[in-house]
Amino acid sequence: MKNLKYILLGGVLVLGSASCKKWLDVNTDPDNPNNQTVLIQNRLPWMEHFYQYSSGVANFRTACQAGVYYSNSATPNSFTTTWQCSSSNSTTPYQTWFVAVSSNVVDIYNSAQEKGAYHYMAAADVIHALGYMQMLDIYGEMPYTEAGTGNPSPKPDDGKTIFNGCMARLNEAISLFSKAQEAGAPALSEGDLWNNGDVGKWLKMCWGLKARYMLKLSKKSDLYNADSILYCLSQGPQSIADNIVGPGLNNSTVTDFLIQDPVVTNGNWNYAAYGSSTRISQFHYNLLVNMRGKGITDPRMTKIVPASMANVKLGDNGKVASYSWNRAVGVDSYGPASRLVKGGATSVATATYAADSTDKEYTIADAADRAAFIAAQTAAGRDFTIDGNKVTVTYLPGSIYIGSTNYVLAGDTVYVNLRSASQATKGSVPQPETDVNWYPSPEAYTAGVIGSTGSFQVRPVSDQEILTYHEMCFIKAEVYMRKNERGNALTAYRDGIKAHLDMMQAKLTEWKAAQYNNPDMWPMEQSAVNAYLQSDAVCKDAGTLTMADIMLQKYVAMGCSIENWNDMRRFNFSAGDVEGFGNVYPGYKRGPLFTGQAQLTGGSPTDPRYWMRRWMLPPTYEINYNSVNTLALNPHAADLNIWSMPIWWDCATDDEYYGYLK
Repeated sequence: MKNLKYILLGGVLVLGSASCKKWLDVNTDPDNPNNQTVLIQNRLPWMEHFYQYSSGVANFRTACQAGVYYSNSATPNSFTTTWQCSSSNSTTPYQTWFVAVSSNVVDIYNSAQEKGAYHYMAAADVIHALGYMQMLDIYGEMPYTEAGTGNPSPKPDDGKTIFNGCMARLNEAISLFSKAQEAGAPALSEGDLWNNGDVGKWLKMCWGLKARYMLKLSKKSDLYNADSILYCLSQGPQSIADNIVGPGLNNSTVTDFLIQDPVVTNGNWNYAAYGSSTRISQFHYNLLVNMRGKGITDPRMTKIVPASMANVKLGDNGKVASYSWNRAVGVDSYGPASRLVKGGATSVATATYAADSTDKEYTIADAADRAAFIAAQTAAGRDFTIDGNKVTVTYLPGSIYIGSTNYVLAGDTVYVNLRSASQATKGSVPQPETDVNWYPSPEAYTAGVIGSTGSFQVRPVSDQEILTYHEMCFIKAEVYMRKNERGNALTAYRDGIKAHLDMMQAKLTEWKAAQYNNPDMWPMEQSAVNAYLQSDAVCKDAGTLTMADIMLQKYVAMGCSIENWNDMRRFNFSAGDVEGFGNVYPGYKRGPLFTGQAQLTGGSPTDPRYWMRRWMLPPTYEINYNSVNTLALNPHAADLNIWSMPIWWDCATDDEYYGYLK
């Protein structure tokens, strides 16, 4: 790690003058700044940015583990479908944290301390806690006390040490934010990307993070303290105005030095919707159309679940004259998964565009499959001919279709991918800033045929949610439910749903005012929002409220967030009956394409080692080059089934945790 310490500084110097975001476009130090002299107000926004990048990949890949998304890309597919966990998933969150942020946290803290810039010291503490808690959540054990010190072979620390260290940093941040800075120290507003220097919001963030982290201890009867969490919540965000988010923009083609991804875009988008591999899962989709088994469609559904154009008719000018919307359905990988069983775990195909009339010949030997295929073409109004077991389908100009001649894939247009376009990824297509739709080809763009409208959380212009009021409400609901104060739990649960709807509505209103040409980016009908809150999809009676009600609404609201996987671990996924709360995540289970027996060695759902509970450390960094220290703490770190070993906060006692490390 010793060579990673100054890489972020290089990014500041190289990219500082190129980006269009005010916090990411200046470096006013005139004297060729080095690691000691670079202005702290120039350094902080880049640390915030690269934390978002690190959390973006952690959010996406753990959302795949939690069943939020399906991916047909081999690496995340091992999380969404086969559960044959692969070390290829392991490196990026680690790399982006340690290369781009961690050591710079040490440097900015020290530089700020010399200047009496207590608010920058506090911000460094908060980013420290965010990043290292993410490392703990993912890897379990990690270099911590010796990280960022210049030691090329730092010793790792156990989860308890990392957890307590992060909490101590938040406590110090609260103290530092409460102090007036020394004369001459730069105002926090000069370098703060997230809160524009609002110390009050930073303080609420500290308290809210403490509540989030203390909730992780719910399995530990000796450490879990409901009243302490409630106190932290009382000091944390109190409305959506207190939400802490990283802004996403689409006004720059500059890419970063580390991964070569766009600089100013949403970090979740960089992984979940930069390309065409990600779809909504059926598990997630079902919550949006059938919460509590009531068959009621959530007004958020059309903002979260993407759509493509269908039944397109082109006018004489070659432009779209008429069309309908093809709203995606979820990919089933946990239930029967009949489509994936027939085609393979990664087989869901990406659509293409027919610029001209296009014939595709499908050979279908099975009579039942052939009859079903023909019926689907008839229902879609397509022309086709039949010659024995061969069916030739004509896709008219303007059609979005699957280019393969494998008939199993032909219906995959129903699985619209989440892809959105940015200025830096649009290629030669002249898309303006306010058009982040995905078009399958330049010809589709010219015709105006949209291949995907994208998804609320994972557009390049989406806010990246660092800490939100709706999360605080759902934490409060869970805590009150554990205290058996069901009336308070119901109020907090309903507040959480409304807070998320309000947050979405505010952003959608902002997008419409900015003239984004995408109806999925415009506000929900307020009457539909009000009706949903009064519907049977939302519990209205404290006596019938369940923990599943709370956690499944939280799941929808958190979406692309590591916190869903964290919560699922705390409730043992769908094993059921944790503290008498029943099955909190019904339907989440190993699917028929499961091949992860070597990684997940538990024999039944009630066995902790049946589930994905951590990631293997990046083999190159901590196993190949730091193996002596790594294996001294956890001799199983390189074992294939490390993926099923619970981390510290996922164990009821220290004895249980340290027993795994023997």
